[in-house]
Amino acid sequence: MKNKLIAIMTFSVLILASCNRPKEKKVAVIEEANVKTVNLEERGEYLVSIIGCADCHTPKKMTEMGPVPDMDRYMMGFDSSGALPPIPENVPLGPWALFAGDLTAAVGPWGTSYAGNLTPHETGIGSWTLDQFKKAIKEGKYKGLDGSRPIMPPMPVEAYRSMNDEDVEAIFAYLKSLKPIENVVPVYIPPTS
Repeated sequence: MKNKLIAIMTFSVLILASCNRPKEKKVAVIEEANVKTVNLEERGEYLVSIIGCADCHTPKKMTEMGPVPDMDRYMMGFDSSGALPPIPENVPLGPWALFAGDLTAAVGPWGTSYAGNLTPHETGIGSWTLDQFKKAIKEGKYKGLDGSRPIMPPMPVEAYRSMNDEDVEAIFAYLKSLKPIENVVPVYIPPTS
């Protein structure tokens, strides 16, 4: 009788155990069509927007809301058809910087610098390679060329030195996709003593 009781209990435990299967874990399956992929140009457009490249590299036009980027001249840099207004004689240079009204040129202790043409026209970055662009952004080399002068303020090269290569490539891809605009930006003018 004892063996019969043990057999019944063992059988009952086995039946209960088999009825209590662990619950299946539900795994979310993401369909490929629902995954948003961001291509280089889209990523570059986003980065150019949040970094504020157009703040200095795009001439502005005055509206009722104040100055706004002139999208017909987007990323063309300082408009070479214009000229900087004269620097007032009573404003000493030194620790101060003066900016053109549209922020595409600046005068300071480093001299006079003009925002470059970042469109894919040959007068901009049209002939540049990705390596040149990386060298310009991350090392602050003028036109991304070894042995060239540094890119002058107000370009925030120090802030961009640690930018990862993928982001630099995305910015480059976006800029290369823009409308090319012919605009030979004036050359940098060193400070006078």
